[in-house]
Amino acid sequence: MKYFDYAATCPIDEEALDAYVKASKEYFGNTSSLHDVGGKALTLLEQCRETIANLTGVNSKDISFTSGGTESNFLAIHALLDANQEKGNHIILSQSEHSSVQNAVKKLEQQGYRVSRIPLTPEGIIDLDILREEITQETALISIHHVNPEIGTIQPIEEISVLCKKYGILLHSDCVQSFGKMDLKQVTPLLDSFCLSSHKVYGPKGIGALYINPSLTYQPYLPDVAHEKGVRAGTVNVPAIAGFTVAAQKMHQDLGKQQNHQHTLVEAFSAALDPVKEYVEIFHPSSDQGFSSIVGLCVKEVEGQWLMLEGNRNGYAFSTGSACASGQQEPSKTLMAMGYSKDKAKTFIRISFGNDHTIQDVKDLAQYLVQTIEGRHQVVLQ
Repeated sequence: MKYFDYAATCPIDEEALDAYVKASKEYFGNTSSLHDVGGKALTLLEQCRETIANLTGVNSKDISFTSGGTESNFLAIHALLDANQEKGNHIILSQSEHSSVQNAVKKLEQQGYRVSRIPLTPEGIIDLDILREEITQETALISIHHVNPEIGTIQPIEEISVLCKKYGILLHSDCVQSFGKMDLKQVTPLLDSFCLSSHKVYGPKGIGALYINPSLTYQPYLPDVAHEKGVRAGTVNVPAIAGFTVAAQKMHQDLGKQQNHQHTLVEAFSAALDPVKEYVEIFHPSSDQGFSSIVGLCVKEVEGQWLMLEGNRNGYAFSTGSACASGQQEPSKTLMAMGYSKDKAKTFIRISFGNDHTIQDVKDLAQYLVQTIEGRHQVVLQ
């Protein structure tokens, strides 16, 4: 099976796996224990925290480790709303936010919060004009992902931050798809909170990180929690954190090289689809927007679910959208947010490349898609 779904998850890096195994054997103590075994684990934990903080340009004491992006989004949203509760009960987010954000906000909506969901432009960027119109005196929180998980567009965090500062609104961003693929240090100073996930950068699953601006005063979601300075409950997963840290370091060490490689892969893939360009619409950030290894495709009169299953049957793994929602067989929420019809959104597939892919790999995938699309359209047109 040839895997092209790296935006959903990555295979674990060998060095990250080695770090996980070593930490499991040698740093197994509970970091809250007062004996030397616990202290040894705590020392490793704080070294990892310092490394992740350095990679994102924040202070290590403001990084908390969580079970992943979903928990981080949940905790961030509740913390920022609590910190800004005097402002009001209005939340703004994009229509294409990850399901973990959507579901957390949906629960808050049931509890009395008012929520505005902002569409995207046809280019896949949050519509700033509509965003400005939706801001009220009661707007307490805006949550906008940094990189779209379905088509890779990079959202204008700078412009959104200016609006937030002007109106006293707190800003959260899901940075799961951008961490390890681009330098976040220009973005993080603009955010009141952000989240990261290990398995998107070749680390182990079940671990992530959360940053919350230290200037904010808030009550943690659960009271009287001992771990992670009260931000989240549960014994800290030191082995997974060690693996996460090693994987993240490796991604950042070769960041420029990998960006160039991914750009080459995307260009080669797009060019190889030229024989079926009349049937295919490609969604990918323009070069002036920045880097992304995610490519979205809509194939005329071919359901994405069918194309994905055919690909799987023939040895190619790709998806129909964000992994946390694709099992529901719903149309792409990103395309729906961009104003496309439900029927067109159902023709969507997502291709995402990894660091180990070669030019030949992407050409093979494109050739398979060309043959499948041509064959399908011959059947449809008969």
